[in-house]
Amino acid sequence: MNTSMNHIRRHASKFWLFTVFTFLYAPLLFLVVFSFNSTRQDTVFTGFSTRWYAALANDPRLVDGFFLSLKVALISATLATVLATLAAYALVRLGKFRGRTFFSGMVYAPLVMPEVIIGMSLLLLMAGAQRAIGWPDRGMLTIIFGHILLGMAYATVVMQSRLLEMDKSLEEAAMDLGCRPGQVFFLVTLPNIVPALIAAWLLTFTLSFDDVVVSEFLSGPGVTTLPQVIFSYARRGVNPSIYAAATLLLVVVTITVIAYSVYVAREAKRLSKNQKSL
Repeated sequence: MNTSMNHIRRHASKFWLFTVFTFLYAPLLFLVVFSFNSTRQDTVFTGFSTRWYAALANDPRLVDGFFLSLKVALISATLATVLATLAAYALVRLGKFRGRTFFSGMVYAPLVMPEVIIGMSLLLLMAGAQRAIGWPDRGMLTIIFGHILLGMAYATVVMQSRLLEMDKSLEEAAMDLGCRPGQVFFLVTLPNIVPALIAAWLLTFTLSFDDVVVSEFLSGPGVTTLPQVIFSYARRGVNPSIYAAATLLLVVVTITVIAYSVYVAREAKRLSKNQKSL
C-alpha cells in the first residue's frame, strides 16, 4: 500500500512540475515560432520565413529603442550595483547606527511600492527640479535615475544576503595583519562577493531593460525605450516584428543566464577543490 502511494505521489509531482513549466514557457515557445511566420497571422503558422527579422532591422523605432534601452540598462545596472553594495555593507558591517531603521526602510521601500507610485513620484520630483534649477530635462537621464532607484532595492537584497553568509573572520584576520579598512574591503571582501555582484548586476540590468511603467513616466519627447515601443505596437494590433524583437531578447537573456550558471558552477568547483587541498 505504501509503495503504491509513493508511486502515485512521485508521478503526481512530476505531472504537476510538467504542468507548471508548460504554463510558464509554452507562451515563449509560441512567440519564437510565430516570429518566423511568413504572414501576419497570430493563430495559424502559414510557413517559415525570416521576413520579420529583416523588418525589425529596418524599423528605426525598434532599433533606436533597443540601443537606448541597452545604454540605460548598462549605466543604471552598474550604478545601482555600486550603491547597493555600499548600502548592504553599511547595514551588515557597521552594526547599529543612528537612523539605521529609517535607512533600511528607504532602501527596501521600492520592493513593496507599486511602480505606478514610484514613477509618478519621480515625475513630480524631476518636474519640480527642472522648474527650480532647469535640470534635468525628461529623457535618458531621468529614466536612468528611476531605474537606479528601482534596481538598487533588489540589488541590496542580493548583496546583503551574501555579506551575511561571508565569514567575517577573514576580514578580522586581515585587519590583525595590518590592513586598513579600505584595503580589507578591496583585497578581502570584494573578491569574496564577486558572484553576488554579478548576480545583482544581471538582475538590475534585466529589470531596467524590460521596465515599462517607470520609463513611461520619465521619458521625454523622442526618447522611447524598446519595451515602450513594443508596448505601443502591441496596442495597435499584431506586428510580428515585435515577436522577432522579443525572440532576440529571449536568446540574449538565455545565453547570459547559461554563462552565469557555468561561471557559478566553475567557481563552486574551484572552491571545493581548494577546501579539499587544505
